[in-house]
Amino acid sequence: MSTNIDAPAREAEIEAIKQVIATVEHAQNNELPDEFLRLFRADAIWTTGGGKRLFGLDAISAFTHQVLPGGMQGLTVTFELEHVLFIRPDVVAVKLRQVYHTPEGADVGSPLWIMAKEDGKWLLTAAQNIGVPDDEDVSPDRAGS
Repeated sequence: MSTNIDAPAREAEIEAIKQVIATVEHAQNNELPDEFLRLFRADAIWTTGGGKRLFGLDAISAFTHQVLPGGMQGLTVTFELEHVLFIRPDVVAVKLRQVYHTPEGADVGSPLWIMAKEDGKWLLTAAQNIGVPDDEDVSPDRAGS
């Protein structure tokens, strides 16, 4: 399958992906596990920043309902879109800069999300989070480049 999509369609898809990112940020900051879970495929794979591997929506749901209520107390998280790689018109790799703002300072992560478009909606399919060394430059290079 070709990865070629015209510029206006590509920009529209990136805007839709940005909405998913904004929803993840909103759901985490407001401790809304069900809003977060609606963004996943049923067979999704999620690896937490702590390395916990979760297979399928049931496992992701159980973990999220365990940690999200109360887990953001005193914290906020922001996500910046760094890059979108169109693997196919309906499959993308999304690189993010994630910053947890804590009373002690920032904790930076570098998630990679694989998303698939199904029935007109972008869904999280496979994701892994990883921390960033304190001395690494993590400035975003802007989305879609």
